Amino acid sequence: MKNVVTLTLNPAIDKSTVAPQIVPDHKIRCSTPKFEAGGGGINVARALKRLGIDSKAVFTAGGPPGEILQQLLTDEGVAIQPVRTEGWTRENFIVVDASNNQQYRFGMPGRLLLEEEQDQLLATLAGLNPVPDVLVASGSLPPGMEPEFMGRIAHWARSVGAKLIVDTSDKALQSAVNEGVFLLKPNLGELSRLVGAESLDTESAADAARTIINAGKCEIVVVSLGANGAYLVTKDEEEHIAAPCVKKRSTVGAGDSMVAGMVFALCQGRPVREAVRLGVACGSAATMNSGTELFHQDDAEKLFQWLLRRMPQTAVA
Repeated sequence: MKNVVTLTLNPAIDKSTVAPQIVPDHKIRCSTPKFEAGGGGINVARALKRLGIDSKAVFTAGGPPGEILQQLLTDEGVAIQPVRTEGWTRENFIVVDASNNQQYRFGMPGRLLLEEEQDQLLATLAGLNPVPDVLVASGSLPPGMEPEFMGRIAHWARSVGAKLIVDTSDKALQSAVNEGVFLLKPNLGELSRLVGAESLDTESAADAARTIINAGKCEIVVVSLGANGAYLVTKDEEEHIAAPCVKKRSTVGAGDSMVAGMVFALCQGRPVREAVRLGVACGSAATMNSGTELFHQDDAEKLFQWLLRRMPQTAVA
């Protein structure tokens, strides 16, 4: 099995609850809150654990919330490599209004990382033994961090032969692409900004993705289409994978679950077409759960088998 490391630059504790009804200027009595470790790479590591693969989560952690974050991950059996920070780890708040089943997601910005803390992050990666076969860099950057930091990570990954999978946005995504990555998972808006297009649809997304691939900056582009699934583009093939129809309860963690599904399948040596289908299955399964809960493995497996049964013999060349 491949050695997988996930990187989270702006982790969080996700606190979720249910309120009878959200009304302005009233004290709202909520259900007992549920606390879960959050942040892109951390969610990928948690999802990989559910699929049966061990990974190591590298992330920043500061203050009492940082201690809680580490304990939450340890309780789930995720191997951790925290980088201590002066600023406290942020907390997010998710509340469901039971009167209409609407979900409200409040994301806090995180704390500024000192320059020496950023250097320590890179030093932590450089000190990993063994060197990761796969590095998943997922999630937002903390306030004040220069987008070029993601480029430094991509440069390091390339220098040690690690396959870098990136799921971030804006200039940080561009910085990583400039250095070269293995797999990108942008949405249509992020992909359009990468190639300098005003906007893209599913028909033009393949050409845009192939522009990046032909420039030697990426091997695989998986365009996330939300409820419409994903569009896979490689040098030799392209294919739209429609998402199965499920009853959606929450989208929290769906994108990270999708990444985890792809990583798991690729580490097993499955063809990329099957890997993306497992990713779509895991992402769809995650939307079936409320709050910040990730997918249930049984749900993901059923959806994956459903997608495999409908997979055409060949993708469009």
